[in-house]
Amino acid sequence: MTPASTGASTTVDATTTVPAASAADSRLTPGGPGYRRMSFALFLAGVATFALLYSTQALLPLISGDFGVTAGEASWTVAAATGGLALFVLPMSALSERFGRRTVMTASLAVAVTLGMLVPFAPNLTALVALRAVQGAALAGLPASATAYLAEEVRPKALVTAIGLFVAGNSVGGMSGRVITGWVAQEWGWRVAVGVIGALAVACAVAFRLLLPAPQHFTAGSLKPRVLLDTVRDHLADPLLRRLYAIGALFMTVFGGVYTVIGYRLTEAPFGLPQGIVGSIFLVYLVGTVSASTAGRLVGRLGRRGALYAAGGTTAAGLLLSLAPSLPLVLLGLVLITAGFFAGHAVASSAVGKTATRGRAQAAALYQSAYYIGSSAGSTVGALAFHSGGWAGTVGVGLLAVLGVVTITVLGTRAARLQRRALATAA
Repeated sequence: MTPASTGASTTVDATTTVPAASAADSRLTPGGPGYRRMSFALFLAGVATFALLYSTQALLPLISGDFGVTAGEASWTVAAATGGLALFVLPMSALSERFGRRTVMTASLAVAVTLGMLVPFAPNLTALVALRAVQGAALAGLPASATAYLAEEVRPKALVTAIGLFVAGNSVGGMSGRVITGWVAQEWGWRVAVGVIGALAVACAVAFRLLLPAPQHFTAGSLKPRVLLDTVRDHLADPLLRRLYAIGALFMTVFGGVYTVIGYRLTEAPFGLPQGIVGSIFLVYLVGTVSASTAGRLVGRLGRRGALYAAGGTTAAGLLLSLAPSLPLVLLGLVLITAGFFAGHAVASSAVGKTATRGRAQAAALYQSAYYIGSSAGSTVGALAFHSGGWAGTVGVGLLAVLGVVTITVLGTRAARLQRRALATAA
């Protein structure tokens, strides 16, 4: 059992500790005071983050037409945002250790929504990609800080459920952003569409700041580079954390590739769907909302590794179904891909929060960095595979990534078995 679960002192970073004996009793729990406000506030933060981060994804065919560029070139409007987030999530997590989770999340959202209102005025693809990269870097303060906030403020038994609700907000943001932009762009163009998403994000950011309870269990850490590097090195030396980082990256490779390319596939033959209908396809994100929020129950029944096997198998089945030239089967495939991805992401990210008892923000930041590197790689490689091999090429990339998830989980199961045997022998 972890220190938090036994009542021992839980280390937060290299210089500070949270006394778990009294703090654990006062942490938020489902049904308790403040829990609903906290959950809704972080849900809204998740909505704003994903709505902004992927605001151009459903619009790539229109952006390609407007600027006269290929699918691979247009995909950089997505990859630049996720890449900027991946690069800056670790520095932002260090700032949250020093200045507080709520402060960093608020500042990040404020900068990101401001840039979101400038994106519609980008004069060319280069300017658009640059704005999106800076916007992604600004959003980097959200994911790692939110996970660390939950790990500190929520009781351990409720952590998977709480993180699942935050991930559910991500899915709602991703869905609403794509659906809204699809219909708005069909009538008024992609620039108005991303402007509407910017306004939505502003409303979410204001409500988030008003609702989120002040942290009660945060202790400021050090900003010294040596302390940060020592913490990062310790996390990367942990075999379990390394496996979880790789799993997050591989799951996001599948998801990034599929949803970057799906708009091109559905607007082309044999489907030929209009932009508004293509945007509505992203309503399947609601499935992700359900699968992420119920990940805690899945882990309770199958265990962490069993839940990851189930998520990987569901994602692979969806990829194979999506190859069919039938729109209902393609939609069913997207449902399975979305359910498997969000369940796997919720399980892996919550496991990081439980595994890291020291420097939680850095542990979460490394996961988020790997996760969004996977998104950038999936967006770019998936688009290139589609350009060279059609939808089958994108599916092939996704299946290789799922195979990687299963292989890593098998290795983790074997390592855990060997560790139990060694402990039994020693006893």
